[in-house]
Amino acid sequence: MRPAPQFSAFPEARRQQLPRQARARGFTLIELVAVLVMVGLITTFAASRFFQRDTFDARGFADQATNIVRYGQKLAVAQNRAVFVRIDANSVALCFDAACSAANRVLPPTGSNSGSNETLQYCNGQRNWLCEGRPASVALSTVPANTPGFYFDALGRPYALANVFPAPSTFPARLALRIAGDGAARNIMVEGETGYVY
Repeated sequence: MRPAPQFSAFPEARRQQLPRQARARGFTLIELVAVLVMVGLITTFAASRFFQRDTFDARGFADQATNIVRYGQKLAVAQNRAVFVRIDANSVALCFDAACSAANRVLPPTGSNSGSNETLQYCNGQRNWLCEGRPASVALSTVPANTPGFYFDALGRPYALANVFPAPSTFPARLALRIAGDGAARNIMVEGETGYVY
């Protein structure tokens, strides 16, 4: 007669024979609950911040306005002519004359502006004009206050609208375009002597 196979009735005895690393697998329930609680807390704070458009709108408009003013200076130098930067409470735009007549508007290098509802509203419904309107949650102003705009001469220097080249410029030492939104203000600076935009 054959002897009966030896099966251990207690799996613990078998488990104790394995090395410690082979036994440690998976997560404990406490670890799993702790991770879920942390993910929930992070999601709560991150989701509320992620869905606030104010931050994105303010930063996006500040970047667009900076690029428009820089492009205006480069265009003035490249084409050896004055380029006017029109600034009002609702938009920033480029033109080749002070009145921003339809025939003298600067075309965007990409073919059209952003085309957002605000841009179309504040830029006379024009998509083929280098003009950007401010989002509803953003405020636009200048320091010194009520500066309606300026122009870059063929050397890239800024002049006040009242100045006629080559008369001395009455442009301030530094002009700031202040873009306020999401509780913070972003300043675009234009240096009076050189026209450097930052």
